[in-house]
Amino acid sequence: MYILGKDGKEYIIETNSLDSGKILPEKQGAILDAKAMDRDIIVKNGSYYHLNRKKATLSKYNLQNDSLNAIASIPLKDFSIENYFWVGTDSLLLTGLDINGFKQAKYVVIETKKMKLISSGNLAIPQPSGKFTSMSIGFVELRKNHLFLGYTYHQQLSSSNYTTSDTTYIAELRYPQMNLLKVDKDTRSTYPGGINTVQSYSFNDEHNNYYFMSCPGIALGNRPDLPTGIFRIKAGEESLDKDYFINISSSLINNHAYGMWYLGNNKAIIRSERKDLFKGLSDHYSTAHFEFYLVDLAAAKVLKKLNLPLDKGTRRECVIVKDNVAYIAVNSSTQGNFIWIYNIQTGSLKKGLELAGNTDFIMRIDNLNP
Repeated sequence: MYILGKDGKEYIIETNSLDSGKILPEKQGAILDAKAMDRDIIVKNGSYYHLNRKKATLSKYNLQNDSLNAIASIPLKDFSIENYFWVGTDSLLLTGLDINGFKQAKYVVIETKKMKLISSGNLAIPQPSGKFTSMSIGFVELRKNHLFLGYTYHQQLSSSNYTTSDTTYIAELRYPQMNLLKVDKDTRSTYPGGINTVQSYSFNDEHNNYYFMSCPGIALGNRPDLPTGIFRIKAGEESLDKDYFINISSSLINNHAYGMWYLGNNKAIIRSERKDLFKGLSDHYSTAHFEFYLVDLAAAKVLKKLNLPLDKGTRRECVIVKDNVAYIAVNSSTQGNFIWIYNIQTGSLKKGLELAGNTDFIMRIDNLNP
């Protein structure tokens, strides 16, 4: 668990149970160097991976003696991570952009056991042009030797404001050669996925159907006139399913959403904003206004709101699914910071582990050894 403290300190906590008890991060957590570490980490098989952009190095960390220690590093110059994808047990594919203009799509493949570079280069995806000044890569999916990348373009409106193209683009490349095969387009929504080192926006179901969420709300795409939606690429297909789309914004949610996690058996959890409870981006993170909803992917509809307290924190990795249980981290202004236990079969909810003491936000929860 990655914890942000009330005094600004940050912690990593490892625990074997989320079902009950209380943890004080200042007593049981490893305090982090906030200048070198951030919540945009990759967690895999007992280790943590993080890119320090100032030092231009990707480091591998282990928690030892209540301290997070770098055990290996690899140079990664002029690279801002947008998405990661494990192409093998120890092979990590990173897709990203140049750090100066966010215009050139790039990739690196790293062998993480020895932290060695396997390959790297530019991706043959068209750079932004015309009124568009930057781009985002929102998801990566590999099917045999075909790599799918969801992306879109942005227009800078002022020094602190931007907007997004009305189009979702999906590039198909041959892997590992990385040559571009085709680009698919869709205008039902925009900003496909998001930076998945911060929050999850996509998954495969048991039948290898691939689902991803678009995020045009003010916190990501800043195109609130377009709906948040869920798209699908069917198993065995190489193109977007043009007949499938769940319009989140026109459902009973009637708002935008960010974050999506698969429960199994065609059900998923999404995390949506309450636009009546926040004023704008200035209080989007600090105001408790997020709700969790259950989605039926087969029926292509939003089913119901989960009976959880209002949550705060714009983007968080906050759901772990294991053995028919979803563990949901909620930062409540009224009920405290808890891991809630959702029984997927019965629909029951109860409080589990409490994060108390200096805890201000549970920034992320990850399964360290799945």
